[in-house]
Amino acid sequence: MLTVNKLTVDFGKRLLFDNVSFSVSASEHVALVGRNGAGKSTLLKLIAGIEEPTSGEISFPKDCHIGYLPQVMKLKDGKTVYQEVEEAFEHISDLEKEVEDLTREMQNRTDYESESYQDLLERFSAKSDAFMLSQSGGNYHAQIEKTLCGLGFDREDFDKPTSTFSGGWRMRIELAKILLKRPDLLLLDEPTNHLDIESIRWLENFIASSKGALILISHDRQFLDNTCKRTIEIELGNLYDYKVNYTRYVSLREERLEQQKRAFENQQKMIKETEDFIERFRYKATKAVQVQSRIKQLEKVQRIELDEIDERQMNFSFRPASPSGEYPVVVEDMGKAFGDHQVFDHANFMIKRGEKVAFVGRNGEGKTTMVRCIMGDYHDYTGTLKLGHNVELSYFAQNEAQELDPNLTVFDTIDRVAVGDIRTSINDMLGAFMFGGEESLKKVGVLSGGERARLAMIRLLLRPANVLILDEPTNHLDIRSKNVLKEAIMKFTGTVILVSHDRYFLDGLVDKVYEFKHGKVIEYLGGMPDYLEHSTFSDDIAVQKAIDDTQETDDKKVSEAAVDYEKQKQLRALRKQVERTIEKCEKRIKELESQITSMEEDMNRPNAQLGESDYIKYNKAKEALDKEMNLWEEASIELEELQ
Repeated sequence: MLTVNKLTVDFGKRLLFDNVSFSVSASEHVALVGRNGAGKSTLLKLIAGIEEPTSGEISFPKDCHIGYLPQVMKLKDGKTVYQEVEEAFEHISDLEKEVEDLTREMQNRTDYESESYQDLLERFSAKSDAFMLSQSGGNYHAQIEKTLCGLGFDREDFDKPTSTFSGGWRMRIELAKILLKRPDLLLLDEPTNHLDIESIRWLENFIASSKGALILISHDRQFLDNTCKRTIEIELGNLYDYKVNYTRYVSLREERLEQQKRAFENQQKMIKETEDFIERFRYKATKAVQVQSRIKQLEKVQRIELDEIDERQMNFSFRPASPSGEYPVVVEDMGKAFGDHQVFDHANFMIKRGEKVAFVGRNGEGKTTMVRCIMGDYHDYTGTLKLGHNVELSYFAQNEAQELDPNLTVFDTIDRVAVGDIRTSINDMLGAFMFGGEESLKKVGVLSGGERARLAMIRLLLRPANVLILDEPTNHLDIRSKNVLKEAIMKFTGTVILVSHDRYFLDGLVDKVYEFKHGKVIEYLGGMPDYLEHSTFSDDIAVQKAIDDTQETDDKKVSEAAVDYEKQKQLRALRKQVERTIEKCEKRIKELESQITSMEEDMNRPNAQLGESDYIKYNKAKEALDKEMNLWEEASIELEELQ
């Protein structure tokens, strides 16, 4: 499906890829991992043809259809959600036009025996079969509805202009288009960043049932495990290929590095002992033979080199303030509406000091609205919301990283907001977040998404707090950085409210889960396991089942048509093979008949002098002719049956 051969990308000051090669077969699902800035997104752009390598080549079959979802998209307006996604089926009308054009051409041709006319028939047959296959699914509108609902859209959203949706929702629109096109090779760069847990689970099931190849970049560990069985790691310009899922890769990677380290240390010990022996007895005649033997032995040693590993990682802890009251946040019979739209109503919960809780649910269900009420941005809600004694809030907004000034340097970004004694520790903080030295002089505009997320996190640490509210803090962070963040939150003695869709990140971290859905706030006291087991996913499953049931007959038609199309395709290939056999037989028969005629003329010539070898040659030619005639006859019968 895909072959990457001796790929090098050199940015002058930085060698991103150094002569790397790998291949991906059809239907193979590959996770592309590595820390932020390692080159994962660049590699997808190279495969998609958006960027060019310094050297090397990337190849795939001529008719390979690639679907590419980048992290950041240039979106266009002017259509509704449904109209935009419907573009995925433009190929159906294109196929119909091709079939009509070929039909007209056939009607105007009379050279039925010519090779070009036979090629025309082949093209017409292939295109008409493909068109019939695309039509046999019946109403493709149901496929659009199923995909949009799976990605979190309500049916009333279908006719809304795309311009009325946020960037995250518009990413879902583009993802729906790409999935519905069913590409041969799917390239997804951080598709879960703007998806809620329900949509992520739907996407996992979609990918699992997909027959195409996939290369996926994601920092959602559970999503990687559930979708990919092969992991390619990018580390300092090199690629390391593991034929396992992400969790198993982590284990094997540690084993590989440990084994390599032990082998290196043992070899270094052996080399030193050998060099010491040579040095000690170099000038002793009685040891001359042993010394020369050791020198030759040393020359033959293939030196083990340790793989270069980027071991940098964030290192920090949240600055605690003095303790708050026993219940920092208390919500009683609370409701919030925007005009006629009731976001949530009759919400009741209490968060105890030191608890770590998660707000989960689909985007737009009220999680961020509740957070903004707690922060004091909204006051026009019903019911009551009380903050406890001595509460000091610190808030990390969902778009925190995007709001950074791209024209400032990393250092200036922090320097401009730091006040008090913390200013003396700016360089130490930057170093702890991997922005030490020259990295601190980089402009924000050139930073990757993960680097921006790390920089935004520093600003959160500039003031002490006893209640942290983190809205999607893991977006764009690589898995190593997320693990450090998770550990820092676990060690924090204050209260934490997390808005996140990352199941692995939340698992084992939060004590309680509050699900925002259909205007209600539902409490799950057993953390993520309790939520995932007993949440209202079943409601959506029932709705989806109703859609699926209406399509059961059409799906069967698609399946039957697909089988029929494959049979027709195989039949045409077999017919062509038999025709070539007949053609070869006829050519060989003509040659043999000419040889036999020539030999018979020689044999019938007066005074002909013929030896035994001439008669043997003549008889062999006759036998060969009989054999070719039998083959021709069998092939002709087979062709008649195929036609």
